[in-house]
Amino acid sequence: MRPAAATQARPGAAWAVPGLVFFALFALVPMVGVVYLSLTSWDGLSSPQFTGLNNWSRFLGDGQMWTDTVVTAVLLVGNILVQAPISILLGVWSAGRQRNRAVLSAVFFVPLLFSTAATAVMWRQLLDPNFGIPAKLSGLIGSTDLLGSQSGAVACLVLVTSWQFIPFHTLLYQGAARTVPETLYQAAAIDGAGRVRQFFSITLPQLRNTIVTSTIFMVVGGLTAFDIVLLLTDGGPGTDTSILPFAMYQTAFRTYDYGYASVIASFLLLLATGASFVMVKLSGYDKMTSTLEGM
Repeated sequence: MRPAAATQARPGAAWAVPGLVFFALFALVPMVGVVYLSLTSWDGLSSPQFTGLNNWSRFLGDGQMWTDTVVTAVLLVGNILVQAPISILLGVWSAGRQRNRAVLSAVFFVPLLFSTAATAVMWRQLLDPNFGIPAKLSGLIGSTDLLGSQSGAVACLVLVTSWQFIPFHTLLYQGAARTVPETLYQAAAIDGAGRVRQFFSITLPQLRNTIVTSTIFMVVGGLTAFDIVLLLTDGGPGTDTSILPFAMYQTAFRTYDYGYASVIASFLLLLATGASFVMVKLSGYDKMTSTLEGM
């Protein structure tokens, strides 16, 4: 007699039609449109004029774009290095049964409720060199104009972005940590493993797929978000914190060169897709293997 699970029919292809239609209308069609516009010269008013690969040649020879790419990578790596460990620790902690855990977790998740605009404006005031936190701590940090240098501005962008989005990734890890079977910890405790050993030998391996998912969110988010840079530093000082999404915005909506802006958008699409593909392949996430070994 065949197992009951084996006799259950898999969903038909028709179930995927709504999702495929939605993806085609709101993802594939816009992407094709952007790629086409990257081959044209268009000011947003007149008809696009086909120019072939001229915009792409200009992009490849634009030193500022490659500088912006480096700044984008620095901010991306900085955000991952800061957000990932803090999110994991907070997520694992908030999945437990500590006293006042629910109240503290709610407080930790408050930044997630704020819009990026509100967050940027608030931190802009807090980082004001004359009246903000740096002015109060001038004896400890020296210069009060943290946004006046590239290193300080980049550090502030990482700080503000992490403050806003750590709660989101914490939620991912909280849900994943609650699915880890308690029997694994009980068996480890019997073998004499302490909390630290259990964390590295049980919790982290069980969170592998969630770590990959969270990191992909960070990568894609870092390659598409520009509003925090626009509102907090406006790409400054000078162009020291100009990133590719911000450069795309400036090119499209300040200089009205939509063809060149579409090249930057297409390049960002290639970067995000390539980074996600590499991460999925290297991590083995595409195989969707279970982390519940021995269960």
